[in-house]
Amino acid sequence: MPKFEQLGATVVAISPQLAEWSAKIAKRHKLSFDVLSDAGNAVAGQWGLVHGVDGKLREIYSGFGIDLPKYNGDDSWTLPLPARAVIGADGRLVSIHADPDYTRRPEPEATIAVLESL
Repeated sequence: MPKFEQLGATVVAISPQLAEWSAKIAKRHKLSFDVLSDAGNAVAGQWGLVHGVDGKLREIYSGFGIDLPKYNGDDSWTLPLPARAVIGADGRLVSIHADPDYTRRPEPEATIAVLESL
């Protein structure tokens, strides 16, 4: 975070969860950045980053106690693809990385390199 701040970047997370649930997670994990609520995956949908959760996967989620309608405040059973976007001060999308496998994410150094190139 100090390097992002040194480069003038603002870090935010965007989640389809209702603000009350995101606030609990942010507090539990002591996040030092804002977590914004994307109700109904509206923004993720505009970016083409939404996928539906089918019946089989719904059963698996339910087995783990994951109740998407409760947490997201709608019954769409949709999730955003995990993504990292870098948006310039002029509002232009500079870089985006999206991968359906949430375990494959860009390292912070890769994002710092993008920021340093601006």
